[in-house]
Amino acid sequence: MDVSVCIGSSCHLKGSYPVIEELKRLIAKEKLEGKIEIKANFCSGNCINGVCIEIDGRKVVGVNAKNIEEIFYSQIITELKQ
Repeated sequence: MDVSVCIGSSCHLKGSYPVIEELKRLIAKEKLEGKIEIKANFCSGNCINGVCIEIDGRKVVGVNAKNIEEIFYSQIITELKQ
């Protein structure tokens, strides 16, 4: 599974780096290093909505270091199990 995090100017300023670090921590915690790959992309076109990530091409906007854990378990893990 690919999880892309926007690192464009706006998302960078809104906290994309802490989102990436938290994703790395969660992936390691759940021992999913071989199943989830974190990628970076530039401008997903949702600049005013906060950090944007894409989970296998599906956009999730308004992501931050505080809600990424919920998104990880409710969307990424759920999708992996399907």
